[in-house]
Amino acid sequence: MQKHQWLPYAENDFIFGVIGEELGFFGCVILIGAFAVLLIMGVMIALRAPDLYGTVLGIGIISQIAWQVFLHIAVGTALIPNTGISLPFFSSGGTSLLLLLSEMGVLLSISRAGNAREQRLAEQHRAETERMLQRTRYRSRAAR
Repeated sequence: MQKHQWLPYAENDFIFGVIGEELGFFGCVILIGAFAVLLIMGVMIALRAPDLYGTVLGIGIISQIAWQVFLHIAVGTALIPNTGISLPFFSSGGTSLLLLLSEMGVLLSISRAGNAREQRLAEQHRAETERMLQRTRYRSRAAR
């Protein structure tokens, strides 16, 4: 389709059609799978956020990307009329890519804060367990 100049705005509005033409069905399935992995990991990061604000922000970022992917693929497969939504990380356009990369940076920051919180809680749990083991050892020695 695109090789014969039939597809308008192939570089951004219909990039999923071009990917399907060049890589075939398996390329499209792999692309959808990659976005599914991104969405699942984003939700996991958001749910491990240290506070409610981080959780809501992470879910908002991931849902915006999911909605954008859904709309672009639905337009590319002629399920809905053309909306002009770009495919995240693939369509040409500097502003879209800049904002998406900024959102990924915020999501990585939420992930780092969540990992630090989990590490701190694990260290507290280890210290509490060690303290309880010390008490049990002391009591068992005192009972002898």
